[in-house]
Amino acid sequence: MSLKLTILGCHSATPKVNAHPTSQYLEINNTHFLIDCGEGTQRQMRKYKVGFSKINHIFISHLHGDHFFGLIGLISTYGLLNREKKLHIYGPKGIKEVTMLQLKVSNSWTKYPLIFHELASAESETIFENDKVIVKTIPLTHRVYTNGFLFTEKHTLRKLHIENIAQYNEIEICDYHNIKAGKDVILSTGEVIKNEELTLPATKPKSYAFCSDTQYKPAIVPIIKHVDLLYHEATFLEDRADLTERTKHSTAKQAAQIAKDAEVSQLIIGHYSSRYDNLLKFKEEAQEIFNAVELAESGKVFMV
Repeated sequence: MSLKLTILGCHSATPKVNAHPTSQYLEINNTHFLIDCGEGTQRQMRKYKVGFSKINHIFISHLHGDHFFGLIGLISTYGLLNREKKLHIYGPKGIKEVTMLQLKVSNSWTKYPLIFHELASAESETIFENDKVIVKTIPLTHRVYTNGFLFTEKHTLRKLHIENIAQYNEIEICDYHNIKAGKDVILSTGEVIKNEELTLPATKPKSYAFCSDTQYKPAIVPIIKHVDLLYHEATFLEDRADLTERTKHSTAKQAAQIAKDAEVSQLIIGHYSSRYDNLLKFKEEAQEIFNAVELAESGKVFMV
């Protein structure tokens, strides 16, 4: 599997015994990311045995406590463990100031490099890219500046069609890399063997869209079109749709409408308001619009 998502926390801000604020651990194309870091995130990481030491990039959607109050604790723990690797933090402008202030007043400076990438754009932009993954922002509408994040695999190489390749004695193993890269083969006779004959299509790049706290925003649909997995907040049911304008949150039905319009493969909903005891109602309401719906739950794993 090239995409694995572990839900560490998925509830709204009000504390409850078995409710944990937002945080997710994403493995995509052998790259590891932490998305949001609500209070208690590092304990959840230990509990569900995700790659604690593999995290080099943390993405914070917005500066509400239930999405980043666990960050300073995680940063401090890495210091206690004598971390040496750089830690990159992506989040709204202000995240560097608040983090450095906490480190200053507690005299807890890290010995490893902390690198902040502060975000302020109202448009979708690329904020991370390596040879495996590209990450773009998804501008959302909340009470403070907020982004979601779109994680997409880089296009992979084509697959070798070994049976067809075996028909040509001149093609050797040292030619395989060029063939997978899409190049034709020219035989000693001058005959050109088209790449399509020697390969099979590459695996479709996997993608994951994380849409944190937001009011219903159809404008994000083109950004997340056809993603394999979409997480979209669903704080309320339609019975309290009147609260969405004031709080800038969404209902389960609205999250499902986004999933349907974006033609995603699967929708995960979370960030449930503590006013609801029966979370199955969220799934039932969403499935009135979009069938492929799953409820977020601490410790639950989704794989593509």
